[in-house]
Amino acid sequence: MKNQIEFKVYGRRALFSDPLTRVGGEKCSYQIPTYEALKGITQAIYWKPTLIWVIDDVRVMKQIRMDPQNIKLRQYHKDIAGLSVFTYLTDVEYQVRAHFEWNMERKDLEGDRVEGKHYQIACRMLERGGRRDVCLGSRECQAYVEPCCFGEGDGFYDDQGLLTFGLMYHGFNYPSETGDPEMSIRFWKPEMNNGIIHFLRPSECTILKQVRKTSAIHPPTLGIDDESLFD
Repeated sequence: MKNQIEFKVYGRRALFSDPLTRVGGEKCSYQIPTYEALKGITQAIYWKPTLIWVIDDVRVMKQIRMDPQNIKLRQYHKDIAGLSVFTYLTDVEYQVRAHFEWNMERKDLEGDRVEGKHYQIACRMLERGGRRDVCLGSRECQAYVEPCCFGEGDGFYDDQGLLTFGLMYHGFNYPSETGDPEMSIRFWKPEMNNGIIHFLRPSECTILKQVRKTSAIHPPTLGIDDESLFD
């Protein structure tokens, strides 16, 4: 059975920020989408605790352009007025290729590991624009998703050769997916070749920053024989 989907996601603006540097109030987007942001978009299309989405590739379709905007933040002290600068990507479009794998930490959902069923549901949800709101990195950056054939159409960087972006945030390691009783942040050094970025698998990222010791918390589920749980 197939377990891979291809789609395009596009919107007026995007904000792919580094969680280690955005706590100061001002945010500046990366030039390219992060693995974690694309994983969140795919989960907004379709997700169940039985599976884990893995992002394979992303293709940058439009020119990378930045747009700084002054943002007045909510202040909790009446005598203090704050103004921050958020630097967004503007007019973005990406083609994404992703596949799902089983979450082996959820042994209680072993009976739901039916590849064909989840693939067909994912395809139907993609045709409908996803199950949940789609955002490009930040809640105010609304986006749309549509099915596509990865590689179709002309992209701005199709003949630009190899571009590097230095050390960047990749994603989070969650105990509910890794089985490791510690939450950590992954980093990597992406390269874009003619507009296409091939992502490392989370297990292949060797640059990690430990966040805290924790344990996976799985909400109680119905019996695996209850079909309503997996609709």
